[in-house]
Amino acid sequence: MSAPAILWFRQDLRLADNPALLAVQGRPVLPVFVLEDGPRAPGGAARWWLHHSLAALGRTLAERGAPLLLLRGDPRRLLPDLAARSGATEIHAGRRTEPAARQRDAETHAALQAGGARLVLHRSALLHEPHQVRTGTGKPYSVYTPFSRALFALLEDLPPPIPAPDRLTPVAGAPEGERLDALALLPRPPEPDWAAAFPAHWQPGEDGAQARLATFLDRGLAGYADRRNDPAAEWGTSGLSPHLRLGEISPRQAWHAARAKGGKGLETFLKELLWREFSHHLLWHRPEMPEQPLRPEFATFPWREDAALLRAWQRGRTGYPIVDAGMRQLWRTGWMHNRVRMIAASFLVKHLLQPWQAGEAWFWDTLVDADLAANAASWQWVAGCGADAAPYFRIFNPVLQAEKFDASGGYVRRWCPELARLPDRWLHKPHEAPEMVLRGAGVVLGRDYPKPVVDLAEGRARALAAFATLKGAAAA
Repeated sequence: MSAPAILWFRQDLRLADNPALLAVQGRPVLPVFVLEDGPRAPGGAARWWLHHSLAALGRTLAERGAPLLLLRGDPRRLLPDLAARSGATEIHAGRRTEPAARQRDAETHAALQAGGARLVLHRSALLHEPHQVRTGTGKPYSVYTPFSRALFALLEDLPPPIPAPDRLTPVAGAPEGERLDALALLPRPPEPDWAAAFPAHWQPGEDGAQARLATFLDRGLAGYADRRNDPAAEWGTSGLSPHLRLGEISPRQAWHAARAKGGKGLETFLKELLWREFSHHLLWHRPEMPEQPLRPEFATFPWREDAALLRAWQRGRTGYPIVDAGMRQLWRTGWMHNRVRMIAASFLVKHLLQPWQAGEAWFWDTLVDADLAANAASWQWVAGCGADAAPYFRIFNPVLQAEKFDASGGYVRRWCPELARLPDRWLHKPHEAPEMVLRGAGVVLGRDYPKPVVDLAEGRARALAAFATLKGAAAA
């Protein structure tokens, strides 16, 4: 029989369309997941998801005959030891784009080679290798639109997804690992159970990913182009981002399934998948992106750090209902509608002049779909300091955005129920409502709902003045 192999699960917690799994079929296989410590460990919401995703993967692997081994620590030490104990000469895994993971992979490979084994990486989390998408002059792309056109062309002959195997041959005498509960991924007393409402919204795991994709294709894809900016619309978005984040479904599965379904919203949906690819393309070529602005002049941007303003934003207590609704949705469900993410992010970095890194860190901890590439690229886009960033003068007015994208008020009324009785005219700007209207709706500003933490006109003027200092510095 062939030498055993180790299947190292990371951001591909699935059996179907898993190239690393395909590479070890026909051999005894030891599936393993390593919870790594160190920089950029998963945030709280992502850890909740990871717990349930590992539970689902563990059940599926056990049903096919090869139980999942859970370890905690440094793969540079753990995997060479595991290879020596099991007799494995190859460790197969999905390739990652995060800078720290790439460095650890290189060091893990070197450690394995010293013991006569090797690390083999496969593309499993993306549609295409980020380092292979180049401009006509051989450079990485820095603008999304030409990148998406180039990648569309490269994906014309994208191979179909790989089916999951029916059975796996386990490695004899596999060691015992950690119990899932011992990884301490869930909230524990005396910490409040902030994830109590998550199960009502999500089903982590490969089965949950497939069910969500099927429902979206049936109920949401046709109207996706028209409804994806409506935060109150049922199935206006796919909700696939947390499943894609941990690889419970592959982008190739989503791509092919959507193309097979077809319809009016297809191209718009595929472009969203390509934005995810673009984010990873940027991270691959600009590893400083999660911490440092891609436009160097922003290193001197005059932020006005204010812990009280940041806290008001985090808690959904800014006095601007669309922002507060988004932040409360995030806290309750671990997710926020994409249009509202842009509004809330713009409000933080522009009207409040808080550093985009503070917003990125909060999203990292509270999003179940927290993805280093997408999170950093999107925050830099909003702040105006990233590749292909929004112009500095694009400062979303949260009231006008709400009146445009939540015209019926369904989203704000759901997440800010204390405002539910306000008429549509005043729902998105209660601070401008006549006192009689507020009394009739049972709202006392400053008691039931906060007064605005900033005047929008003043905040916009302050932001433009701050951006003007950068323009002057660049010209000088």
